[in-house]
Amino acid sequence: MRSLRGLATMLCLAGAATLAQAGLPRTCAAPEAFSATEQDRLLRIAALVKDELDASGARLALVARSGLNLARFGVRYSHAGISLKASRNAPWSVRQLYFACDEQRPSLYDQGLPGFLMGIDDAHEGYLSLLLLPDAEAAALERSALDDRRALALLAADYSANAYPFSARYQNCNQWLAELWAATFGALPEAADVPARRVQAQAWLRGQGYAPPPIEVGAWMALAPFVPWLHQDDHPPEDLERRVMRTSLPSAIEAFVQATVPGAQRLEVCHAGDRVVLRRGWLPIADGCRPAAGDRVVALD
Repeated sequence: MRSLRGLATMLCLAGAATLAQAGLPRTCAAPEAFSATEQDRLLRIAALVKDELDASGARLALVARSGLNLARFGVRYSHAGISLKASRNAPWSVRQLYFACDEQRPSLYDQGLPGFLMGIDDAHEGYLSLLLLPDAEAAALERSALDDRRALALLAADYSANAYPFSARYQNCNQWLAELWAATFGALPEAADVPARRVQAQAWLRGQGYAPPPIEVGAWMALAPFVPWLHQDDHPPEDLERRVMRTSLPSAIEAFVQATVPGAQRLEVCHAGDRVVLRRGWLPIADGCRPAAGDRVVALD
């Protein structure tokens, strides 16, 4: 079952683990609880990240976190949202899509940054990526994200962790974020319903060069019928024949922002052992949270 959970988490199953760590009722399979020491450590890291965001003068950040060790799929980040300084929940809370297991449908959820950071599988090593936007783009996206009507207008009725990026059949957390971006910057005409709005957003994204790369899933594809959060009926037959799937992941959103928003900046934060490493720039930190020249290293005493 851990392998099945790993595949689903890779493709953005953000509900049960995140919400249980945040102290909310457990819905799907409950994750292993962190010890008091581990929780304290993650809270200190979250405070460090908040200080960095405050010092940046930013309104918001596109934020992504790691989950299980998914190196076998070439994936570091699985789940993304928008961290908003002006959040009505708490400063820098993350607005995100998650799968409400009890209701069996996607929902929007505002979660404090510490809770978001605790939605990981390994308290001893983890990664967080933050994209900071120029003020004009940040202000526009802030208005969209804080407008409940607009944010919910793109929320699909059906969830799939591996939702195909150019189909309105299902949606995952990262796809909602990408479509909110399109609705904000695409000057799209008013559509009658959620599927139509999503089709417009996806067409705009495709036209702007948004192209999530294929993920080689190989024999893992045979497990999909046994995992209720994975689906294949929205994927092109030619991809299924090749045993690859395309879905929105944080890396695809980051690549799109880097290519289309001059002046966007990236901050990556990782923790391992007794250290936190902070890096500015688009070059990822090496596996194992190993610092390089120019990185800031903070000791966790």
